[in-house]
Amino acid sequence: MKNTSKRTTHTFGKKFSTGASARTDHGGMGGVNGDNPDAPLFHQDHGRPVTRREFISQGFCAGMGAVVGGSLLGSMIPSKAFADLSPDIEALKANCDIATLGAGKIPFICFDLAGGVNIAGSNVLIGGRGGQLDFLSTQGYSRQGLPGDMIPSIANPDTGLSDFINNELGLAFHADSGFLRGILDKLAVGNRANVGGAVIPARSENDTGNNPHNPMYGINRAGADGSLLTLIGSRNSDSGGSSMAPAAMIDPGKRPTKIDRPSDVTGLVDTGDLVGLLSQGDAVSVMESIQRISDMKLDRVNTNVVGDAELKKLVRCGYVKSADIADRFGDPSSLNPERDPEIVGEGGIFSQEEFDGDREFQKTASVMKLVLNGFAGAGTITMGGYDYHTGNRATGEVRDLRAGRCMGAVLEYAARLRTPVMMYVVSDGSVFSNGMIDDSENGRGKGVWTGDNSSTAGSFFLVYNPDGAPQVLSPDSDAMLDAMGNSRSKQIGYMRRDGAVETSATPAANNVNLLVETVILNYLALHGEQGRMAELFPRNGLGNGALMDSLTAFAPIVNGTIGS
Repeated sequence: MKNTSKRTTHTFGKKFSTGASARTDHGGMGGVNGDNPDAPLFHQDHGRPVTRREFISQGFCAGMGAVVGGSLLGSMIPSKAFADLSPDIEALKANCDIATLGAGKIPFICFDLAGGVNIAGSNVLIGGRGGQLDFLSTQGYSRQGLPGDMIPSIANPDTGLSDFINNELGLAFHADSGFLRGILDKLAVGNRANVGGAVIPARSENDTGNNPHNPMYGINRAGADGSLLTLIGSRNSDSGGSSMAPAAMIDPGKRPTKIDRPSDVTGLVDTGDLVGLLSQGDAVSVMESIQRISDMKLDRVNTNVVGDAELKKLVRCGYVKSADIADRFGDPSSLNPERDPEIVGEGGIFSQEEFDGDREFQKTASVMKLVLNGFAGAGTITMGGYDYHTGNRATGEVRDLRAGRCMGAVLEYAARLRTPVMMYVVSDGSVFSNGMIDDSENGRGKGVWTGDNSSTAGSFFLVYNPDGAPQVLSPDSDAMLDAMGNSRSKQIGYMRRDGAVETSATPAANNVNLLVETVILNYLALHGEQGRMAELFPRNGLGNGALMDSLTAFAPIVNGTIGS
């Protein structure tokens, strides 16, 4: 197809044209509005969507929120507005298996961008053996959607540095990345220095629900468990998300419960009619009194059953748990993301207008409220419509920007709560460009996405640490740094010069199950617990200690459990 667009000069990666191919009115086949991030995607090279996963990836069905496993609530979170239980009732909680502080692990949030999003090159830079700044060929970057005048190897003659590299988040992004622009829109300038990240070039199949990308069961096995929830997912599936979970990690007893909106979050706890008839404090006092009366009666009763002690414990703990729930959740604002001033409203991460008008913002707010406050410790946010090879670039840029804003909201909320978080971004497969340029305003002068291509795929994670940026595992080791001082540990694996994943570089590069294991290894390493990998996953495929070290990005940011 002949490109008839008229190329003009650009101002920092944004190009404008009155040429024939400057298209802002639709996003590819079917006349879909490319400026609308909720518009469905039509493809001539795809059949009609049939499965729920296909509907999500092409934007016909919304990807919903998911929350999985819980952890951090307590030492690194501001104290809550509710009063403590009475000392005698508080003492009984220790015998009733009531989790109030979670498991003390770093919260974990996964963005599952269904359909095959671009990550390499146009969003996060992935280089050769030497790391992110070991640049690919011009043709390799073109394959990843970057024209020759926007590749990261071009140096500004006035500064000697590239205008197309941004390191504000401790991971090299393309400076005009849609993800990056969205993250920086929500993450305050002063909080960016406490973020670090790593990228993992790894193939995964295109447009299929058979990629076992979801790490949640493994993160839970690594210790993340919640004060309120164990596993919740965006779909009624074994993984709770768009992608599958590795079969060997699935625990049927922790199958996710579906949740997809703020009202579902507030509906997680039912404090009964007593809270409402009375004040919260009075309702708690009544429930405590009921427990004491019941306890006195139980001491005088012999049930004449073998399990007398256990039966009485169940009764006692039932009343203790009721009092505890009223104490912690009798105020609906303790769970409602919309009533959290740090999330919504004047001074919040989202304005009321943004929150009301965008389902993805509502979903993100719901997940991060639960995870980062310790009600849950790990969560998946499934976002649909990322199968965006629509014959233009604008559609993908608009969707990447919104996804970036959701990612930035998670990091900013963690910063406001002064709690660490590990945020993982993954998709099923990826896309490629044939070099044709979209000079429309939203196309930004970049290569159009032409079709699916699993060889350009990858995933990445960002870590926020309230005590300072996470440090690379061996920052002073020559083996971990390239000639430009770029840490190789921020890139786990590498790409060939032509922009394709080098499948022999790491165990994760050509095996999605091992990609999940690599992510879990890095989660453990943030706690200084990477040595537990063999214990927790005795059949893992990551090799010996030396190989595991090469797959690990950061030194610990906490020791064991948070607050220990």
